[in-house]
Amino acid sequence: MVLAILADGPLHGYAVITELRRRSDEVFEVPEGTIYPVLHKLQQQGHISSVWSDLGGRARRTYRITRRGSAALEEQRRSWASFRTAVSRVLGEEPWPATS
Repeated sequence: MVLAILADGPLHGYAVITELRRRSDEVFEVPEGTIYPVLHKLQQQGHISSVWSDLGGRARRTYRITRRGSAALEEQRRSWASFRTAVSRVLGEEPWPATS
């Protein structure tokens, strides 16, 4: 989800939290202590990069998705679509493909 948020443009950590909350209609209330380790892990994996800037005397780190991160996001989207379809079929919400 973090990669999907950053795919729309660079953001600082708290803005990622805010955007997750907004896009999920406030279902995802992610504490700062959770999101920053995720951001650091994604950076270690090469999926995002970051730069420090100074905003009004405060240092702020802004994160952006990398090409590698974009490729990982697309793979996760395909995987999620497959998983979602399988769960829907098990729950009877989606018909099984026709067999001959």
